[in-house]
Amino acid sequence: MSEAAGRRRFTRAAWVNVLGNTAKIVAEGSVGLLFGSVALLADAAHSVADLVASLVVLVWGSSRFDGADSDHPHGHARIEPLTALFVGAIIVLLGGNLLYESVQSLIESPDLTFSPLMVGALLFAMADMYALYWYTERMNVGLDSTALDALAADCLNDLYTSVAALVGIAGIAFGYPVLDAVAGGVVSLLVIYQGIAIGRENLSYLSGKAAPADRNEDVRNTLLAHESVYGVHDLAVFWDGPVLEVEAHVEVDGDLTLREAHDLETALVTSVGELDQIEDVHVHLDPSGVGEWKTTQEIPSTPVVSDVTPSEFDVAGDSSQSTVGENSTEE
Repeated sequence: MSEAAGRRRFTRAAWVNVLGNTAKIVAEGSVGLLFGSVALLADAAHSVADLVASLVVLVWGSSRFDGADSDHPHGHARIEPLTALFVGAIIVLLGGNLLYESVQSLIESPDLTFSPLMVGALLFAMADMYALYWYTERMNVGLDSTALDALAADCLNDLYTSVAALVGIAGIAFGYPVLDAVAGGVVSLLVIYQGIAIGRENLSYLSGKAAPADRNEDVRNTLLAHESVYGVHDLAVFWDGPVLEVEAHVEVDGDLTLREAHDLETALVTSVGELDQIEDVHVHLDPSGVGEWKTTQEIPSTPVVSDVTPSEFDVAGDSSQSTVGENSTEE
């Protein structure tokens, strides 16, 4: 998918989220205000946060498609998780406010009157959110956007909160209006939980958290698969925004010419860069057998996979590390 096509798809998905959340706010908010239902107002207020989140994603999120420039030499990938983190913070704050309103409603025990419009508003909201969830997920295929993932998860969560609100409306219909406030409290807790989950995930992307162990092994095995590689050490695979960055020291024949070393590095960088979600690859070539590892526990996990004579490793006691070359790429 071209960058222009990806940007158009991203923008279209964000706009649909804006319109879908606006429709839900109007339907639930107007009925909730008319009949004084805390559960309906809580669900509508949740969608206010969703609307703000959608607008933030629409305005900021598309920056992920901007290429590297003099101010951002590694591109703009981190803007997207920053956007999603902002969305999570808004959701948590709103959830706290809704929880407070629900507790107040429990204390005051207002007299509420049931209306079929309450059920109609909730059924419309549930259909609206399911359609929005399905569309956002469909648009995100091939984009793998963390911001759109957050919006889709929020739409799905809206279905659950609407079910809780429906319980509150049923309480009003059967003469137990206290269930409306209880449902509002449950919705509020779900909103807070969702906001925290979104924030934690995207904070990992921003803080450069290490990738899962299986991703490290994928990179290590890809490097070791090359016939000219004797071992791998000081391997680091970590998040740089929503994509992965790789740094690795690779042990090779110390007698390679500069041209041979350059070609080998290029081949290694290319092969690792083809792995899923990996954007930047930095490979440092070391003469085999030097044995200067930063992380000593990696020594047993870097087997020699080529026929090398013992004399090539007879360099013990040498305190200097000769660098054959270094290369990096940014996809």
